[in-house]
Amino acid sequence: MLILTKAVLLMMISFICSLLMAIILIPLLKKIKANQRLSIYLEEAHKSKKNIPTMGGIIFISSTILVFIFLLIFDKISFNYSLFLVFLTFISYGIIGFIDDYLIIKKNNNKGLSENAKMLMQLIVAVMFFYVFMKTGNEPLLWIHNLGLKINMGWFYGLFILLVLVASTNAVNITDGLDGLAGGLSAIAFLAFGIISLGAGWLDGYEEVALFCFSMIGSVLGFLVFNVSPAKIFMGDTGSLALGAALGAVAIVTRQEILLILVGIVFVLETMSCVMQRLYYKKTKKRIFPMTPIHHTFEKMGWEERDIVKLFWIIGLLGAMSAIAFGVWF
Repeated sequence: MLILTKAVLLMMISFICSLLMAIILIPLLKKIKANQRLSIYLEEAHKSKKNIPTMGGIIFISSTILVFIFLLIFDKISFNYSLFLVFLTFISYGIIGFIDDYLIIKKNNNKGLSENAKMLMQLIVAVMFFYVFMKTGNEPLLWIHNLGLKINMGWFYGLFILLVLVASTNAVNITDGLDGLAGGLSAIAFLAFGIISLGAGWLDGYEEVALFCFSMIGSVLGFLVFNVSPAKIFMGDTGSLALGAALGAVAIVTRQEILLILVGIVFVLETMSCVMQRLYYKKTKKRIFPMTPIHHTFEKMGWEERDIVKLFWIIGLLGAMSAIAFGVWF
């Protein structure tokens, strides 16, 4: 019960810290005019969001870091390679997103880092992750514990890790298009992985990884107080890249990469809608959906933004509960 008590307490502390960070940061971002730049396709539908500050991911990134620094200083947790890998990706991808957001604000348009530059930076961090992961004694296995299945992938496992990190990062980034959508889904996903991590007793540092997940829940919920409709701040690429990377990293270190598909089912659907749209349009010059990611299709159909977010949260929660049942119970 001690670990559950720690988890709940950590959620509460992270939530309060995130609230305080938001109260400090939002007026500062407004003062420096770090406002959201809209796509030309969304200027009419989302015109009310034009002057809302972005880069809000700094709120939950900084609050989570501060909480863990506090815990380490007072020797309440131990720092191990699993926690290091999670923080490495979380902070590094957050920095990539911050650079992208900064360039967008500086140029006063919707063009930050080029797609190639952003992808290159993401791949560099993913390679660093793979190097440390393998150097700390991990085998290149696709490991499905419940089925007792171990598949030695050899050097292909490196490509698999790159795919998981880059895919999860960009999936959250794609989903971040409506007030509270990506944040709420991320909190649900971290809840699932927090519970799954608690059951990973064979993992070195499983408790610390679980506590990271619960801390992220509190930090993201604190951010959501100001991000749900009508939003007072957006997470920007700073937040969405960091969240996606952290989810991917937790899935890898807990050897639950396959469950990430269920935990992040909405992220997967959003990404697949974009991929299908692009491929179909290249072949036929026609569109499958009125607009992608698919949450914009619901907007085109006349749905209210809050109703779309609620529906997607419910789908995400069902996927997360299914993942918990498979990853912990069965």
